[in-house]
Amino acid sequence: MSFQRWSSTTLTLVAASAAFALAQQPQVVQPDAEDPVRSLVWRLELEQYKARIQGLTQFGDRRQGTDRNRAAIDWIEAQLKSYGCTNTERMTYEYQPRPRTNTAGRGRGGRGQGQAAGRGRGGPIQRGFRGPTRVNTDPEKQPDPKLRELNMQPSTPGSREQVYCTKIGTTHPNEMYIVSGHMDGIGYGQAANDDGSGTAIVMELARVLNAPDVQTERSIRFILWNNEETGLNGSEAYVEQRLALQGREDPPGSGRYPEPTWLGVIQHDMMMFDHGMPREDGTVSPEQRPEADVNIEFQENSKMGAASQALAWAFKNANDRYATDYPAAVGNRMQSTDSVSFQDHVASISLRENERGAQIGRGWDPHWHQPTDVYETFSDKDFRLGLNAAQTTLAAVARLAGATIKEQ
Repeated sequence: MSFQRWSSTTLTLVAASAAFALAQQPQVVQPDAEDPVRSLVWRLELEQYKARIQGLTQFGDRRQGTDRNRAAIDWIEAQLKSYGCTNTERMTYEYQPRPRTNTAGRGRGGRGQGQAAGRGRGGPIQRGFRGPTRVNTDPEKQPDPKLRELNMQPSTPGSREQVYCTKIGTTHPNEMYIVSGHMDGIGYGQAANDDGSGTAIVMELARVLNAPDVQTERSIRFILWNNEETGLNGSEAYVEQRLALQGREDPPGSGRYPEPTWLGVIQHDMMMFDHGMPREDGTVSPEQRPEADVNIEFQENSKMGAASQALAWAFKNANDRYATDYPAAVGNRMQSTDSVSFQDHVASISLRENERGAQIGRGWDPHWHQPTDVYETFSDKDFRLGLNAAQTTLAAVARLAGATIKEQ
C-alpha cells in the first residue's frame, strides 16, 4: 500500500502506537554543551543508583542505636569522601526514647520509639480501604536467617551521630540548599526503600555535584538524618543546634560559613514503589503502575507554606524538563518525614513514591516497615522511579544553586 492511500485514521493509529511504544522505553539523557543542567543529569546512572542502595543493605535495617547503624554511618562517610565531598562532618546529639503513648496524628514527633504514627499538620480524612501500616517488631517474620541475625541487636538510648558534607558556593557561600534523606530504618528487613532509596539519591547527587569540574554559586549540604523512625529526632536536633547559627562568618573575615543561611530543604523518603492502591483483599500489584509518579509535597499551613509551594513547583518544572520516565505531582500535605522539622523556618518539601497521608498510610506500600523491604523485592522499574526523583532534584537544585561545568 502506498503512503498516499493510507487513511487519516490509519495514520493516527500508527502514530499513536509508535508514541505508546516510545513511552514504554526509558529515554536517554544526552549531555548538552548549551545546558549544563542536562549534562549533569546525564551523569546519573541507574546501575550506580542501585549499587548505592545495595551497599546500604549490607547493614540490615540500620536501626538507630545499634552497631549496624553506626557501621552504616561510617560507610556513608567514606563514600562521600570518595566522591570528592571531603569536608564531611558529624553532628552529635542525645536520644532518650519518649514513653509509648497513643499519640497518633498529633503532629510532629507524635509516636514513641518504633511506632508509625503520622506527623505534620492537616492530614487528609481517612476514607476507603485502609491497609495494615504497623511496624513489624517480630524478628521471626524475617525468613532469611542471616538477615534476621544481623537485625537482632536492640536499640539502646544515648549519643547519636549523623553525617553530612557541603559543596561550598563560589559566589554565595553564605547561602545553602539542604538535600537530605534518612539513613535509619526499622522492620527487620534491609530498609531498601525506606529509606535506602532516599539515602542513595542524596549520595548520588553528592557524587555528581562534587565532581572536580562542577561548581555552584550557592552552597549545597548533603545530609543523612538519623532517628527519623523515632520521631524526626535527628533533624529536630539539627534545627535546635544550628538554626541560630545561620549566615555567621566564623571566624570573622574568613569567608567561611559553618552554617550558611537556609534557602530550602529537600527531603527524599521512600522513592521506589508506586504499584497502585490495594485490591479488595488487600494485595497490591507486583508491577509498577503505568501512571506511577514522583510526589512532591509541601505543607500548606506551615509558616513557610507559600515559599514551600513555590519550591515544589520549581521541582515540578525541573521534572517536566529533565526527568526521563516518570512525571511529578505536587501535593500540599507534607508530613511524617524530616522536612517537617524545617517547615516553619524555611521553604521545605519532600519527594516520595506515594502521597504520605492519602496513599502510603492506606496500604499502597505493603513493604513499609516490613521484613520484605529488601533489595530483591524491587524491579528495575521501581529503581528507575527512584532515579527519576534523583534527576528531578539534581536538575532543580543545580538550577537554583547556579551550577556550571568548567572546561577542562
